[in-house]
Amino acid sequence: MVDTVAVHRRGQGTALAFLGVLAFSGSFPGTVHAMQGFDPWLVAIGRAAVAGVLALTCLAATGTPLVPPRAHWPSYALISLGVVFGFPLFSGLALDLGASTAHAAVVTGLLPVATAVCAVLRAAERPRPLFWAACTAGALAITAFTLIQHQGRPSWPDLLLLGALGSAAIGYTEGARLSRRIPGWQVISHALVFSLPVTVPVSAVLALTTPISPSGPALAGFAYVSAISMFLGFIPWYAGLARGGIARAGQTQLVQPLLTLVWAWFLMGERFGPPTVVAALAVLVCVAVTQRART
Repeated sequence: MVDTVAVHRRGQGTALAFLGVLAFSGSFPGTVHAMQGFDPWLVAIGRAAVAGVLALTCLAATGTPLVPPRAHWPSYALISLGVVFGFPLFSGLALDLGASTAHAAVVTGLLPVATAVCAVLRAAERPRPLFWAACTAGALAITAFTLIQHQGRPSWPDLLLLGALGSAAIGYTEGARLSRRIPGWQVISHALVFSLPVTVPVSAVLALTTPISPSGPALAGFAYVSAISMFLGFIPWYAGLARGGIARAGQTQLVQPLLTLVWAWFLMGERFGPPTVVAALAVLVCVAVTQRART
């Protein structure tokens, strides 16, 4: 007999996770715009500092303790290393070294596979073989795309993007584990506040020692990656992973490359060829298969 409650819960999880993906899809264009006026290191660390202040304000306004329980500190350390520091820094440096927004977007299609692996290792999830087959197909499509783009050899930006993927997968999995017991907004808020002793002083030093030319697009990009990508987007994202299953709901992020391509074209006028579109469509097919493969 079909467990309708479980099916409904998984459906809610997928919908919430997609809202998170929608928020994250503008991260790369926002980062590129921000780096037009700010140093890449300042964009990566400064966005976390601004998001941390927003999180601190939300915790204080709701009467929630500002510091998480000591027993959860190891988990918050992993979340911070993964999504507060690792992903923004690695992906920002990759874009700064010449990776296009479209290329970076397609490479991030590997993220759901990395998240699923972390879910198996850290959260004891056991997806079915069909799920892994779809994940593998998506990973192969993106790998082929990357190698074609660089004549059979990965570039430094590609290696940095792989570092970003690994960092995000760890942060996503650990945050989703906590979100099974704690509201997602508290999880990301505490992770950001947990990082403030590092992000605030480092951001202050970078602001004083690096060139700054704050144009309108740069400020808008920085505001987006600080408020949306680093904070608000994680609220439905963590809730969705907790409800729908980390591995299964995480596959909604396979749609992110297509969404980012749309933003890159609409906001930046970025052009991309048929291989980019084919690779993005291939991972979109894979997400449809993974959502039919019950965990």
